Amino acid sequence: MSVDCIFCKIVNGVIPSKKIYEDDDVIAFNDIKPSAKVHFLIVPKLHVESLASCETQHQALLGKMLLLAPKIAKEQGLAGFKTLINTGRDGGQEVFHLHLHVLGGGEKPPKT
Repeated sequence: MSVDCIFCKIVNGVIPSKKIYEDDDVIAFNDIKPSAKVHFLIVPKLHVESLASCETQHQALLGKMLLLAPKIAKEQGLAGFKTLINTGRDGGQEVFHLHLHVLGGGEKPPKT
């Protein structure tokens, strides 16, 4: 856990969230500033700063996150959706803890 990381604090229950999924490896919750009718994040419990920080040992975790996206999206009523991983400050990343955005629920896919 990173002491100053907001997602680590959510993972550890220090900061509340509207949790929609949780297991031993990841947590999913609704984004507090949604960019679409449905907008949730899939966050690993392991603190990894960004996709650029991932290495071979993170392969299973990344695969799990991607495979969870359609499952949770369907549970949230989405027939189609967009996924997004912002990487690095220049890539639009604001919270430096790896996370996958899943967005949908409109006539057109949301712009990101």
